[in-house]
Amino acid sequence: MFTGLIDDVGRIGALRLKDGSAVLTVKTKLPVRSMPLGASVAVNGACLTVVNKLKGAFTVDISPETLARTNLAKLSVGNLVNLEQPLRLQERLGGHLVTGHVDGVGTVARIRRQGEFTIFTFRVPARLGALLVAKGSVAVDGISLTVNDCRRDGFSVAIIPFTLQHTNLQGRRVGDKVNIETDLIGKYVHSFLEKRR
Repeated sequence: MFTGLIDDVGRIGALRLKDGSAVLTVKTKLPVRSMPLGASVAVNGACLTVVNKLKGAFTVDISPETLARTNLAKLSVGNLVNLEQPLRLQERLGGHLVTGHVDGVGTVARIRRQGEFTIFTFRVPARLGALLVAKGSVAVDGISLTVNDCRRDGFSVAIIPFTLQHTNLQGRRVGDKVNIETDLIGKYVHSFLEKRR
């Protein structure tokens, strides 16, 4: 379980696709030495397992299911990725409950400045748009954000300068693909109501 508060912005060191799966190496300032093999880490919001440790980097395996549901297959060496280590139960929940199970991929539709803030608008599949509510929570590439406004096919968020500087949003451009995880509680409510129909 994660909170959507990013611990580090890493860089892709290597990405090797093989038979529908992949092996990814991420360079990071996180304390890799203290990560046990088998530890969970969120990479752009996708919960992955550390399978190898290098100096200042770690390696994860990516299953075909994760490749199909995320933007990870579109990464290139040098790309920025958001990294978060799992939540400890005694810690404060500063963002919102993020599982690291990405629901789908959205697209950066618009980026505009509004004073000190940066407004990002994302297009998403209708099945994801149905799970978003204004002033609700959403994770974009693992970042816990508040939905400003939403419609069936998209939503917008206001990014404060700190978040822009300390996440991979600093390098995002119109047309980029981003991982979307909708609010956990909202998904359960939606599923419950759908079954009652």
